[in-house]
Amino acid sequence: MTFSRNILITGGAGFIGSHVVRLFVEKYPDYRIVNVDKLTYAGNLENLRDVAQRPNYIFVKADICDHERMNELMRRYAVDGIIHLAAESHVDRSILDPFAFARTNVMGTLSLLQAAKVYWESQPEKYAGKRFYHISTDEVYGALELSRPQGGADGHGPYGDELFTETTRYTPHSPYSASKASSDHFVRAFHDTYGMPTIVTNCSNNYGPNQFPEKLIPLCIDNIRHGKPLPVYGKGENVRDWLYVEDHARAIDTIFHRGRIAQTYNIGGNNEWRNIDIVELIVETVDRLSGNPEGYSEQLITFVPDRAGHDLRYAIDSSKLHTELGWAPAVRFEEGIEKTVRWYLDNQEWTDRITSGQYKEYYRRMYGE
Repeated sequence: MTFSRNILITGGAGFIGSHVVRLFVEKYPDYRIVNVDKLTYAGNLENLRDVAQRPNYIFVKADICDHERMNELMRRYAVDGIIHLAAESHVDRSILDPFAFARTNVMGTLSLLQAAKVYWESQPEKYAGKRFYHISTDEVYGALELSRPQGGADGHGPYGDELFTETTRYTPHSPYSASKASSDHFVRAFHDTYGMPTIVTNCSNNYGPNQFPEKLIPLCIDNIRHGKPLPVYGKGENVRDWLYVEDHARAIDTIFHRGRIAQTYNIGGNNEWRNIDIVELIVETVDRLSGNPEGYSEQLITFVPDRAGHDLRYAIDSSKLHTELGWAPAVRFEEGIEKTVRWYLDNQEWTDRITSGQYKEYYRRMYGE
């Protein structure tokens, strides 16, 4: 089969990556989609079992830090586009093991950049028609001032006048955000030094189906199921901007195809919530959908000591993306939480297989390793 494009997506078995892979496989049957994932603890190929047999989909288990393997994959599949999502992403884990984050997020990105450079520069057309798209985080910008809500009938946001823009100065405060900031700089440097066609996006917090249960929203849903405490850092007053994962996947699709080379685009939900308010909304939603009495699980909310370097507020200005490319989030937060809770309640075995470790068996069944 002849394909019009050969797109390599890294980290495609993870939360955001699996939604991007599925969107591209289904929307572009004339593209060959090569999903490269190391299958660390957060990589779960069950997320993609519905597209695993599609003729335009290929999975490769590989570490992006393995530079020779990246060189080989570029040549074997004649890759002309890269969507780079592979990363260690949990802030708490970065505090415990910063070396793992530097290795994957910095050296892994550099390995991939160099492989793309060597292969594309070996082609007669060099960089023509090529694209290296790096997905990053709003955490590289540091923190914003926090104030009381000024607008919104529901009392949620904005929690301050200042927003992160594409020109906001980088001020990372955790090993995770520092590693992502470094990788962003390497991507831009490869454009400035070698002329590589690169794009960087910085996105706010994602949520939705298939998110690994260590993160706030799926953790709370699962803990309510099992009557376990719902840990909330400090007083729960930290504010984040939240974006439904399918909206992020649509943004990635739009930017990959129509974004301007050497540009940065911020992707956000225009949707600021305090952590404690999110947890209370999840409690209300899970109790209602589970048939529990109103307020039944509120007693599970447990305030725990704040983590080191916990930024107070993130909020994204996505106006550049909206103005230039016409993208806007489509899913309201309350609607997205409802959809997310329903998915986890309807797919409890998915979470149970993760907590038991059984989800790793799917890869062995599929690929015999």
